[in-house]
Amino acid sequence: MEIYKRLSELTIKYPNPAVALGMFDGVHVGHASIIRRAVELAKINKGTSMVFTFANHPLSVLNPEKMPKIIGSKSLRRSIVKNLNVDVMIELPFTKEFSRITPEEFLVLLSEKIAPMYVVTGQNFTFGRFGKGTGRMLIREGVNYGFKAEICPTVTIGRKIVSSTRIRELIANGDLISVNELLGRPFKYVSKVVHGDRRGRKLGFPTANLEIADYRAMLPNGAYAVSVEADNKNYCGIANIGDNPTFNVNQRRLEVYIHNFSGNLYGQEIGISFLDRLRDEQKFNSVDELINQLKQDLQKSIDIWRTKIQ
Repeated sequence: MEIYKRLSELTIKYPNPAVALGMFDGVHVGHASIIRRAVELAKINKGTSMVFTFANHPLSVLNPEKMPKIIGSKSLRRSIVKNLNVDVMIELPFTKEFSRITPEEFLVLLSEKIAPMYVVTGQNFTFGRFGKGTGRMLIREGVNYGFKAEICPTVTIGRKIVSSTRIRELIANGDLISVNELLGRPFKYVSKVVHGDRRGRKLGFPTANLEIADYRAMLPNGAYAVSVEADNKNYCGIANIGDNPTFNVNQRRLEVYIHNFSGNLYGQEIGISFLDRLRDEQKFNSVDELINQLKQDLQKSIDIWRTKIQ
């Protein structure tokens, strides 16, 4: 998959594009249906499948105070989109200048830079200044710009619409089962490993430490069974989200013990896929009590990992 961070001239290089438009934060099952439709249309017409999105959420520029928590990192979104067999991903920075483009100017931009044969969006997609451009406008005006537009039907699970807003609420409430169902895969946190207190090594459970960015959606404090992607392999693990009350640490963090792993991950980006919740965050009366609990957590995690991953 080719990635473009600037909207350069793509019309000559990529014939008959079918373009999926959207932010696609988290790339949930609803987003995936839009992207798969673009891929399908590209194959039918022997063309190029594309995803046109932004590197940053528009609200980060337009109204930072209302900026929603981000479900997935840019690298995770790229990985998921690539696995959906997309040929080209256009990932533009959203700027104040871009926000001033009218819906008509956006359509001209699409026509001149990409020349799509098909444009595919979701029900709530808007574009152009003040979000005045709608899916109906794409359908109505598309013929004048050389493309046909499709609006994919809303995906529902349990009679409720799948949306990034709903997923954020479920993450905050700790409903991991529902989160994973709406995402179509385990909720995943991707970040670089940072230096910690190295206390876990002394306990026999060395951990990789990841900072929890304020702008990222994260589950409530507690212990979780996880699958860890590190060094191009999948490992079983235990993740702890919290302040580490046993040792009076007052900084929320994500600590991950990776079973049967040895190596140095400092500075490397790893992925933590949350499979199931093990227990609430606890304050233990002694180090021995903590170690015994970690051993129980590990065995539960191994059983869950073997069931859901292997």
